[in-house]
Amino acid sequence: MFWKTVPANSIALRLSALFTLVALGVFLLIGSALYKQVDRSLDLLPVAELEARFSVLESSLTRYDTTEHWAKITNKLNLLGEEDRRIRFWVVSGNSTFEYGHPDAGIRAFAQGALGMRDLRLSDSPYPYKVLVSELPAMGARPPLRFLIAINTETFWETQHTLLVAIISLSVFGVFLASLLGYWVARVGLKPLGTLSAEAQKLAPPRLSGRLQLSDLPPEVAQFASAFNSTLERVDLAYTRLEAFNADVAHELRSPLTNLIGQTQVALTRGRSAEHYFEVLQSNLEELERLRTIINDMLFLASADQGSKATALTCSSLAEEVAATLDYLDYILEDAQVRVEVSGDAQAHIEKAQLRRALINLLNNAVQHTAAQQVIRVRIEQVDGQISIAVSNPGPAIAEEHLPMLFERFYRVDAARTSGAGNHGLGLAIVKAIALMHGGSVFVRSQAGANTFGILLPA
Repeated sequence: MFWKTVPANSIALRLSALFTLVALGVFLLIGSALYKQVDRSLDLLPVAELEARFSVLESSLTRYDTTEHWAKITNKLNLLGEEDRRIRFWVVSGNSTFEYGHPDAGIRAFAQGALGMRDLRLSDSPYPYKVLVSELPAMGARPPLRFLIAINTETFWETQHTLLVAIISLSVFGVFLASLLGYWVARVGLKPLGTLSAEAQKLAPPRLSGRLQLSDLPPEVAQFASAFNSTLERVDLAYTRLEAFNADVAHELRSPLTNLIGQTQVALTRGRSAEHYFEVLQSNLEELERLRTIINDMLFLASADQGSKATALTCSSLAEEVAATLDYLDYILEDAQVRVEVSGDAQAHIEKAQLRRALINLLNNAVQHTAAQQVIRVRIEQVDGQISIAVSNPGPAIAEEHLPMLFERFYRVDAARTSGAGNHGLGLAIVKAIALMHGGSVFVRSQAGANTFGILLPA
């Protein structure tokens, strides 16, 4: 029941499984090494015991060479066999008087084999006997002998089996214990993540200003929390901008819509002349054109936000592009009674239509804030490996706190949000978007009685 409450992809379960695998590997290595070492030692024990017993009997066997003496050997072997039922003795020779243990044909055949330590299986035991076969030369009345001393390996095999069962049991228990302890350790170690998760769940719009607490956190978790806080800051900033953007969009769209509805309602209150209806339709058309411009600009900015890049690039003279833009704005400049002076030139890879749109917005912005009979200056130059297009117009200084925000959408220094004809607060934002689409940036300065807005393009 406990494991069913834990998700299969739980980190704690994964760590517990890793602990289990590691413990299993460690127990297998240690258990195998221990078992092999003990097995090697157990194999040596019967050999050592046989050699020790033979060394004790060897002096008696070589010294006694008569029938009377051999009776003493027989009694001694009987006593040793009764003391330890694991031990058995056989003496095989050509004279039955000097034999022991009633060797049958199998024993006699085994005795004629190689000397030294050998294994022998008998019907009275499921385990083999370890047998030391030695040869004693003839001496006096005693013929040559084959002396066999054997020990039953049952106790050694049982000890080996008991050890194997103990190692397996301890390994299984150790792996199970390591699994449980590993899961507990993982849960304790991951507890800070649970705390962070509970804090993160409390963060939702409009409460995005909160941050995860970094105190008393392990370094790895603190690093994750710090990255999460950085993401929250960006989301908070984007959410704040989105709220402001929505408010600005509603404001900009509401004004022309209100004008359209109001003029239409007034025109429908009573019969009007054809000329009056024409004037109403003309005014409505202007408002509709303004709405279309706002919507098209917003769609362009939305496309730029999706990472659109300028693709139809051609290497062009920027001075020629500025001149073509001034020809397009000739009537606007004439009505405003201002002049434009252009200095410098540079070649750059640009998308002409987009750059001209940015230049139109920069020059329109300069014209709107320049008094009659004054001069707007456009300067093209290379600065620090980039190409600068700067449009400067004389005018009152702009407060420093406003400068970083002038290229934001719908931002105006005037808090009243008054809109001039054809000005809906997206011109400079479009300039910034076009600069970014070309891999460049924008800048603004307000100093020495002049306000300068410009674009930086890659050289």
